[in-house]
Amino acid sequence: MNSAEKQDCECAPPQAESTPAGGIDRSLEESDGENPQAGRMKRAAAKHLIERYYHQLTEGCGSQSCTNECCASWPGFRRMDNNAAAVKALELYKVNTKLCDPHPSKKGASAAYLGNSAKGPRHNSACSDRKMNRKAPHPARDDFRDLSFLTEEKVYEILDSCSEKEDYSPLIRVIGRVFSSSEGLVQSFRKAKQHTKEELKSLQAKDEDKDEDEKENAACSAAAMEEDSEASSSRTGDGGTPGDNNAVRRVYEKLLSNEKVEAAFLNALVYLSPNVECDLAYHNVYSRDPNYLNLFVIVMENSNLHSPEYLEVALPLFCKAMSKLPLPALAKLTRLWSRYTAAQLRRMTETFQQLITYKVISNEFGSRNLVNDDDAVVAATRCLKVVYYANVLGGELDPPQDEDEDDEPVAESSELTLQELLGDERRNKKGPRVDPLETELGAKTTDCRRPLVPFEEFVNEPLNDVLEMDKDYTFFKVEAENKFSFMTCPFILNAVTKNLGLYYDNRIRMYSERRITVLYSLVQGQQLNPYLRLKVRRDHIIDDALVRLEMIAMENPADLKKQLYVEFEGEQGVDEGGVSKEFFQLVVEEIFNPDIGMFTYDEATKLFWFNPSSFETEGQFTLIGIVLGLAIYNNCILDVHFPMVVYRKLMGKKGTFRDLADSHPVLLQSLKELLEYEGSVEEDMMISFQISQTDLFGNPLMYDLRENGDKIPVTNENRKEFVTQYADYMLNKSVEKQFKAFRRGFHMVTNESPLKYLFRPEEIELLICGSRNLDFQALEETTEYDGGYNRDSRIIRDFWETVHSFGEEQKRLFLQFTTGTDRAPVGGLGKLKMIIAKNGPDTDRLPTSHTCFNVLLLPEYSTREKLRERLLKAITYAKGFGML
Repeated sequence: MNSAEKQDCECAPPQAESTPAGGIDRSLEESDGENPQAGRMKRAAAKHLIERYYHQLTEGCGSQSCTNECCASWPGFRRMDNNAAAVKALELYKVNTKLCDPHPSKKGASAAYLGNSAKGPRHNSACSDRKMNRKAPHPARDDFRDLSFLTEEKVYEILDSCSEKEDYSPLIRVIGRVFSSSEGLVQSFRKAKQHTKEELKSLQAKDEDKDEDEKENAACSAAAMEEDSEASSSRTGDGGTPGDNNAVRRVYEKLLSNEKVEAAFLNALVYLSPNVECDLAYHNVYSRDPNYLNLFVIVMENSNLHSPEYLEVALPLFCKAMSKLPLPALAKLTRLWSRYTAAQLRRMTETFQQLITYKVISNEFGSRNLVNDDDAVVAATRCLKVVYYANVLGGELDPPQDEDEDDEPVAESSELTLQELLGDERRNKKGPRVDPLETELGAKTTDCRRPLVPFEEFVNEPLNDVLEMDKDYTFFKVEAENKFSFMTCPFILNAVTKNLGLYYDNRIRMYSERRITVLYSLVQGQQLNPYLRLKVRRDHIIDDALVRLEMIAMENPADLKKQLYVEFEGEQGVDEGGVSKEFFQLVVEEIFNPDIGMFTYDEATKLFWFNPSSFETEGQFTLIGIVLGLAIYNNCILDVHFPMVVYRKLMGKKGTFRDLADSHPVLLQSLKELLEYEGSVEEDMMISFQISQTDLFGNPLMYDLRENGDKIPVTNENRKEFVTQYADYMLNKSVEKQFKAFRRGFHMVTNESPLKYLFRPEEIELLICGSRNLDFQALEETTEYDGGYNRDSRIIRDFWETVHSFGEEQKRLFLQFTTGTDRAPVGGLGKLKMIIAKNGPDTDRLPTSHTCFNVLLLPEYSTREKLRERLLKAITYAKGFGML
């Protein structure tokens, strides 16, 4: 205490002085314990010394050349929060550790602090009045230049100081200094050190000389620290960072309301990002300090990142820096963000989406100015991938149970050796593409039943509109390091764009097979056969088609990847796509006929399921899988009605209890009632681990879910196991033979396709079945006209009024007549390019169509009534192909 303060408060107890050796003169502790005055003096001195230690640990002595390792001014000192400093102060007091003398630059503040804290429990009224008029124990300093990192408490201290003086320049300078420094941000907003329970108990042990008040305060402090430690541990978990995210959010909420302070954050981020990018790209900083991720966590908590001020410069620079993180760091960041709430993940998703959209609409992208070359869009997309996988991990995940991949390997083509000789080795020998981040995380998109944020919110429509898919697909296949493909981030693409990428992949594969066939025929002198030709009779379409496909699958499976060419015997139609569409439709109608017995049909759900009692061979189911794969490969839509679990199983997942919702809804309801039953399951229901099914002839078939299942009753304790095994039997084991054969055929065609990489199960269904929503208004808006017709022609206006007046079934017949299928393509009827062409003047002839090209040939009928009558007759009795 300085002399001025001694005169100011003469009733203060004597101050302990430092000995020349730097230790503490504790002669007061040798006072007679029976003397109450001496006891009070001793306790006041102890409290005073502990507070000096605390001040030294939190504020330091102020000397830049300090050598005391227990002083905050020592260059190598590791900062600690207030709780940890209080515990450490007690430890230092007990072992009589050296105290620093305050540096001249700090003597005023230190003396004031210590003078206030050294007051004994009793004061006269004059002293009390003067104490009430003083500032708080932590007076605000005029400058904070020694701050290299921030804590929540320190921010509030600076903010209070600035508010009192109505001058926020010190706060702005501190934010600018810390938030523009990677080292400062990494060290900022750290969680309190977590102590073990043994350490916390030892810290509660006090010297016998301490009074009851000190013991009670210390115990409360230790208990509070233990509670904070446990709570922090539960939040952090594996893969967390040492940062206190809640503290960061509170600080941002407090500061961002001030425009001047917000500008400091913006400017600091502009300065910080290039340095971070350099550190990650050239200095491998993450491998030296894994806590470097704390920097990205703190910056992404800024709720104003999506505002226009950040979108121009600051956020693009930060995204470029973040995209340089190595794969282990991205995985760790993904796991950390997966513990965020849906609202927090949505905010980050919107931030990156805003940047992508802003850059897309503010630039004119096209074939000569590719969006793939825009660094900001590419970097933001890569950052969005981290949030996407965090969204997957944070959602409801299935247990890691995949279908057994023990199928027979697809036979390689006999052309393989020739291809190698010709320098065109078989593509994708290393197997289908897998995202590296997905592999690092050990989780797939198909594992997620319900993400925190719907997958649709990750699709960026403006980006899809400007993306040149032919160029993007080229970058995807070449895998060039200097060219980015958005197909590597399929979550941002809509189903239409991904379908276009799949179309390019299939077409290029067809052309490649055709080229190899031509070269093979030249070398071997065999007959040229560049197409997968199927010649079938309408009345025997299943026999002809499946026998031919079976021969091809056995002899040379590579022929299945040639372009399909269908010819109906006795008909003149040339297959440019339309004949194939009708072929698939007729095959599907025959295959799914319940009379054949390969599939069962549920009248309630209108869906088909594999018949576990079918007499058909595995080869028949393999051929059905081939047909399904050929439909995707040749861009044809099928009218099939499978539950979603079939598409999940095609993607490699096993069916679970939740999948019964659409495949076996009645069974699902029964099993739910069993799980929710509050009485005694064993006594009231009397069911066992043996279940029964009926075959095609109605005979019961018994199956044990467990060994000797008929002797194991279902109880309240094991009913969850019963439900799980029941669902597994119905969806997996009972149809294992049929489904494996079906999947084998499907993979014969699609094994080299990026299908599984690009699409989710629900998108696979859309790809195969098309859209069920028939928006004829969208079709009218996109239809083109030829031969003298235009949108304002009388016959065209009459035509659309007639079509819009049709019922649902008549509209489907019209689509079937015009396009070869009654389903809308991926993206709806607006994506269907239909052409209406003039076919002469008024006549009694019926309208005709080229289903290969979606062209309707319409005579110029004289009246609307005649148009309706002729059109209805044409679409109702349309079957077969002929030459015009």
